Amino acid sequence: MTSERKILWAPWRESYVVQYHSGECIFCKALNQDDATNHVVYRSRYSIALLNRYPYNNGHVMIAPTRHVPSFEMLSDDELLDLVKTVSIVLKALRNCYNPQGFNIGANIGKAAGAGIEGHLHIHVVPRWNGDTNFMPVIANAKVIPEDLNASWRKIRSCLEKASSE
Repeated sequence: MTSERKILWAPWRESYVVQYHSGECIFCKALNQDDATNHVVYRSRYSIALLNRYPYNNGHVMIAPTRHVPSFEMLSDDELLDLVKTVSIVLKALRNCYNPQGFNIGANIGKAAGAGIEGHLHIHVVPRWNGDTNFMPVIANAKVIPEDLNASWRKIRSCLEKASSE
């Protein structure tokens, strides 16, 4: 039995693909534009957190330093501490918003490691629930994300306002 990948028509991705191939960094772009357009959920002195436009799960957040660097060792101590504190604040907010049973947290550094945006270090925070890998990815080779990205943005921003003030 052979498994054949299905092709899903997704014209809304074109703007993302064009943007990615234009050489423009999505994190640097988000720093200089309004938060709603880029789904920025949090800003600190040295970091920015935004929703992944093509999330693995609801609440998939990417956290990046404001300075365009490809790896952790290039950050100052202040930038590094701020980045980790921002991850902590995002975790707290996601726990309050979504009540996940776990998280995947990680960074892909370099193309060989799977980095989609090599030049700008970023950390992925993905909420996980028992059983969140259901029959769709296994049988249909497709992932279903039930919550609209704009609804996620509003929800997480609200939770982050509470988490960062505590």
